[in-house]
Amino acid sequence: MGKVIRTIGWIFAFLLGTLAVLFLTLYLLMGEFCNGPSLSARKTFVATMLETGGMKFVPGWYLNDAEIEECLQTDQGTAVVPEADPAADTDVSLVSVSADNDTPSETTPLIPFDEDGIALLTIKGRTFEGALLAVKDPSRLSLSTSYPWSSMEHEKNGLTVGDHCKACNAIAGANAGEFVNSGSNWGGRPMGVVVKDGEILFNEPTHGDVMVGFNADHIMVIAEVGSMGAAGFSTYVKENNIIDAVSFKDLNSSNTNLFTKLIINGSPVDLNGKGAGANPRTCIGQCADGTVLILVTDGRGASGHLGATGQDLIDVMLQYGAVNAANLDGGSSSAMYYDGAYAHTSTYLTYSDSSRRLPTAFIVK
Repeated sequence: MGKVIRTIGWIFAFLLGTLAVLFLTLYLLMGEFCNGPSLSARKTFVATMLETGGMKFVPGWYLNDAEIEECLQTDQGTAVVPEADPAADTDVSLVSVSADNDTPSETTPLIPFDEDGIALLTIKGRTFEGALLAVKDPSRLSLSTSYPWSSMEHEKNGLTVGDHCKACNAIAGANAGEFVNSGSNWGGRPMGVVVKDGEILFNEPTHGDVMVGFNADHIMVIAEVGSMGAAGFSTYVKENNIIDAVSFKDLNSSNTNLFTKLIINGSPVDLNGKGAGANPRTCIGQCADGTVLILVTDGRGASGHLGATGQDLIDVMLQYGAVNAANLDGGSSSAMYYDGAYAHTSTYLTYSDSSRRLPTAFIVK
């Protein structure tokens, strides 16, 4: 009996020692990113951790607040057209939805639409791969929700992206707005704002929230709503004929928004280092002819890729003709469903053939 106990003790000691070595190795490796000679590696690591739900505390192990802020302020990339005013909202007059959606458009020459007016493209970047869904007719896009919302965070009434599509008989869909993440990831309660069919289903905007949605003319509207308050947002929805909308704030621990807005009125936002982290991401854009673009990328080691940066999203959206584009909820929420199967799924093994439960999804009928 004593020999068995000693054997079990040695096994536990070995396992604990192995875990300690692995933790120490990981700790030193992350320290090398933060304190090593490469400024590029440092800023990418810091931004990536800050944009990752459960890892925001890691940079604080190695850097003080001023050093972290310096990483975020470091210049990242160059704009190819004049920079947008990051405080500006979208000018809906720049988008004109054609009455004949079968007519070829000069604004989307790189998109090989099928007979149904849809294209699904594979996008490859230096540190990511993604799926780009292009929809010629924006009136086919709408918002699916799991409303009524959970009264408690752990209730399981969120839906996967596939279930959102099935419930609405939609051919495609992708994750949309931010939501309460209690650790269980049931996705039953949104954050910010939610509008469906012109009705406000959730109205709790906070500083930093940016609304991403569509008006009655099927033109995408991106607007700062965090400072409006519930009453102000209700007025905004009515005055601007908003039909479907969600909101997103890239750092929920902050009252500022770093890079939800990507392209405004034909010009990219100068990220100035913000959004430099590499992560799985979802973004949505619209071309001048009304075509809607939805991009979902991988990351966090999936297929050996780190992920996409905010600048990567801007570059892809510009390449395919977007005049307005915005970042949506990303990370483990990023997923795209198309024609009965997932074209892109979460980085979590649990959701490798599905998606997280989510309160909202943009769908295509």
